[in-house]
Amino acid sequence: MLEIARVSVAYGQHRAVDDVALRVAKGEIVVVLGANGSGKSSLLKTIARVLPSAPGGSVRLAGREIADLPPHAVVEAGLALVPEGRGIFGELTVRENLMLGAFARRARAGEAANLARVLALFPRLGERLGQAARTMSGGEQQMVAIGRALMSAPDILLLDEPSLGLAPLICGELFRALTRIREGGIGILLVEQNAKRSLAIADRGYLMAQGRLVGEGDAARLRADPAVQRAYLGHFDAA
Repeated sequence: MLEIARVSVAYGQHRAVDDVALRVAKGEIVVVLGANGSGKSSLLKTIARVLPSAPGGSVRLAGREIADLPPHAVVEAGLALVPEGRGIFGELTVRENLMLGAFARRARAGEAANLARVLALFPRLGERLGQAARTMSGGEQQMVAIGRALMSAPDILLLDEPSLGLAPLICGELFRALTRIREGGIGILLVEQNAKRSLAIADRGYLMAQGRLVGEGDAARLRADPAVQRAYLGHFDAA
């Protein structure tokens, strides 16, 4: 279980995340919805310790406080971030990118089994293990990024805008993969502009505006809420 409380982060005088609390259980998909600039990406980066949080906040993973750990230790604790823009190494092959994810000590003993699971999840990666990642499509690169994170054997996976810029067909494939990841017992905290697709697969959701959480609830209830529909109408119309 991931539990955060009183988490805040600022860029100079601008408070990008303000006193946020949320939780994600293992085997659960939780989506955070909000407009651009609402603090969603900053929240994920703060949880993963890419950004430092303000004093007084708490980030607990399986009951262990990780708010003061360096990013590599957060990965060792069982949390992996797939950032917006994917962050893969374009000149390296698919296999090399995936193997970088297995560098964590917690993942080394299960490296072969984790690789088999990733290739079962994304079969087209198995056909392209020797291909340079930069030569792949955007959807395939996103599969590499998610696969690399899964190679670290996480308990909780953080995903920042995984469907951004992808064709509808690839988006469908990606969201189906997320449900399979959940079935494997991994908790997912998903930041996503596509409200329709994300609420369709999520268990719960949070609404974020100006750095603060302004609503939460079961995904089905949020999806049926007229106020949520009005706020995210363009995204609900997306395929």
